[in-house]
Amino acid sequence: MKEEQTRVIEALRVALQMELDGKQFYLTASREAGDRLGKELFEWLAGEEDKHRQRFEQIYEALRKNEGWPVVEVKPEAGKGWTSLFRGAIERGKTGDNSKELDAAVKAMEMEEKTRKYYESQSREPLPEVARKFYSALAEEERGHYLALVEYREYLIDPAGWFRKAEHHSLDGG
Repeated sequence: MKEEQTRVIEALRVALQMELDGKQFYLTASREAGDRLGKELFEWLAGEEDKHRQRFEQIYEALRKNEGWPVVEVKPEAGKGWTSLFRGAIERGKTGDNSKELDAAVKAMEMEEKTRKYYESQSREPLPEVARKFYSALAEEERGHYLALVEYREYLIDPAGWFRKAEHHSLDGG
């Protein structure tokens, strides 16, 4: 039992550190972003990482007090928090060099994917059902963050193309 608790605590510690590192990265990326969309997207992601941190701290405290794994509500809302950011960015237009933002988006995508895989692996561990569901839901949230970053990367590379795709415009062949 002690060994299992040690393993669970270590998994929480790793997850907490990934969230703290992610938040710090996003705050820095937001400060350094040259466009409003980047600033807002990275700020939103920093807030998401902070929500995850709070959940892990809540779980850690419950386990530390031997209360068992608490039910922690996670409702993945992939994309709901950031889609309006893109629409506003298109209206404002974009100017200047975006290489910093593109580099940050690519690095962030790698971080989100690594975190998603970690949570997915934890969801398959021999843990209480509530813990597996928690990790699975977090993996879904991380997937949503990854997809937001894919959208941002595509927007940075080709804003007009991104807009056409987002608005589902197509040419009539007739």
